[in-house]
Amino acid sequence: MLRSALLRVSLLLALLLLAGESRGQEALRPVWEVGAGGYLMSLPDYRGSAGQNFYFFPIPYLVYRGEVFKVDREGLSGLLFETQHLDLDMSLSASPPVKSSNIVARAGMEDLAPTVELGPQITVTFSETARHRFTLHIPWRAVVAVDHSGFEKVGWLTNPILNYDLRDLGPSGGWNLGISGGPIWANRSFHHYYYGVEPAYATATRPAYEAPGGYSGSQLTLALSKRYPKTWFGAFVRLNDMHGTVIDDSPLLENRTTYLVGIGMSWILAESEERVWSEE
Repeated sequence: MLRSALLRVSLLLALLLLAGESRGQEALRPVWEVGAGGYLMSLPDYRGSAGQNFYFFPIPYLVYRGEVFKVDREGLSGLLFETQHLDLDMSLSASPPVKSSNIVARAGMEDLAPTVELGPQITVTFSETARHRFTLHIPWRAVVAVDHSGFEKVGWLTNPILNYDLRDLGPSGGWNLGISGGPIWANRSFHHYYYGVEPAYATATRPAYEAPGGYSGSQLTLALSKRYPKTWFGAFVRLNDMHGTVIDDSPLLENRTTYLVGIGMSWILAESEERVWSEE
């Protein structure tokens, strides 16, 4: 039951980040909104894994547009420092647990616990109008594994992301399209957690492998969303490319190209009477 709960928590965190909604035009909106919905998602066991799984999870809908900080599908923002063109806030992500018995390449190895990633993020806004937004996000996240024994430090990673949002698209307007992508770098211990093979687990077809730190691949994400008066719809597809990485010769790196796909809807059940000017 604990492992199942950890799976739900880690996927929930990932969904809230991966399904980020492009910002819309500024308007008077409630200070807070609460609702619920669901998301259908297909994702690999880990980047570079041959295994692909479908998940359906109920997810909460939570938006808070405070003066000090904001909470939305883009995460937590404005927590530390914010100007017109430069923000310093928090970046959050997560990954689900991996059962090694379900993966041929990891047969006989220890299972991978779910991980949580948290750290500061710098956001630079290059250009912004009513119809588009062009930004650069530079996160640095510490990664910890979470299981029944507690927390274990995994390592760290950073993935600078160029993001371009197109707003109010479609014949009737209201659709937002986000295009983002960038490289990923991670340290040795992070790579070893997913792609390293200890001598005790080496076999004739899976040699011992000590993973180095460095370039970990790149990502390209397309996200589409629309906000209706009492509902929100979102979908995304993310491609992971791992050609030319420092862990290219790992026996646990099975696919150099993997993908994530998700589609979901949320219903707004309650909102504040107080309104503030907001782009989301």
